[in-house]
Amino acid sequence: MGLAWLWVVMLLVVVISLAAIIDAVRRKDLTGGAKALWILVIVILPVVGTIIYVIARPKISDYGGV
Repeated sequence: MGLAWLWVVMLLVVVISLAAIIDAVRRKDLTGGAKALWILVIVILPVVGTIIYVIARPKISDYGGV
């Protein structure tokens, strides 16, 4: 049963990291270099990088996105 929880947690980390990568790619307020840097941080440090990205990115209303 312990191994099943590990798989669930790993799947959750992958899904959330992919969502953060997709969000970074779709952002219009980031330049190409900034997008590449965020993607690199999220890929190298999936948990910590995603948390930092979510905290550091501006809210949707701050940059006028939908």
